[in-house]
Amino acid sequence: MSHERSAAADSGQDYRQALDEGYLPIREVARSTGVNAVTLRAWERRYGLIVPYRTPKGHRLYSPANLERIHAILAWLARGVAVGQVKALLDHGQQPQAAGNDNWSRQRSELLGCIAEFNERRLDERFNAALALYPVSTLAGQLLWPLLGDLRQRWQGQFCARAEQVFFLSWLRSKLATRIYHSNRQVGGAPLLLVNLGEAPMEPGLWLCAWLASASDCPVEIFDWPLPYSELLTALEHIAPRALLLYAEQALDGVQVRRQLPRLAEQCPVPLLIAGPATHIHRDALSELQSASDPLAAHAWLLRHGLLGMHEVTPCND
Repeated sequence: MSHERSAAADSGQDYRQALDEGYLPIREVARSTGVNAVTLRAWERRYGLIVPYRTPKGHRLYSPANLERIHAILAWLARGVAVGQVKALLDHGQQPQAAGNDNWSRQRSELLGCIAEFNERRLDERFNAALALYPVSTLAGQLLWPLLGDLRQRWQGQFCARAEQVFFLSWLRSKLATRIYHSNRQVGGAPLLLVNLGEAPMEPGLWLCAWLASASDCPVEIFDWPLPYSELLTALEHIAPRALLLYAEQALDGVQVRRQLPRLAEQCPVPLLIAGPATHIHRDALSELQSASDPLAAHAWLLRHGLLGMHEVTPCND
């Protein structure tokens, strides 16, 4: 028994010494890079992209060099390179064997096929496979947001377009809401409040904004139906969010743009961001307000202003 206690003490000392030397546990790496622990493990096991230090008890610890490599991986993924091609690029300076966009075009085509067949199980499988290999920001920017653009064109005047739209948007909201719910249980602090300004329910851009913020360790509250501005101010008072994000996909009416939004901006007690394609439509009228044209730009704005990240965390194990 004394030998076991001694071994455990040595293991703990080894762990603490590695932390003192600048190594980070996987949860800290996930927080700082935006790549979740499941994806980090997949990059290690399936592709050998990262080789972290292992303690005697098997805990992964990441060196500063590992973090630099993760950021280099993210840079290649942002250029559209498939994760399976990144190791050769990093290790030997090789060129990708195919154009970067081919990887994402193929994945979008696969998802489109699932949607056209109303095949929820296969849609789940394809998305889960991508989610295990790519960080949320990459999936939002390279897969889901471009896919939504493809679908908007596909659904213009096509037979069964409404059925496809309801099928896919219901699936997407359920999928993202589940992840957001579990993430909210892990983090503390004031939430980011996201409100849909449009009349259409299940606005996918709003949910992408929420998913991106949630993946950056920020609790979120989502109202995906519009509120009267007086009631929105009441909600702000009770929820006390860290910031308010208003999402608008389609053009807004003149009263909203000229009177209600400027008045809300004056009365809003927290930072206010208007996001979505409607900000481009009304760019002149909204020039005095903070705006972002899509979920990726909204996420970047929130990051720049220090409005993401958690204040409390529930401990987790590697």
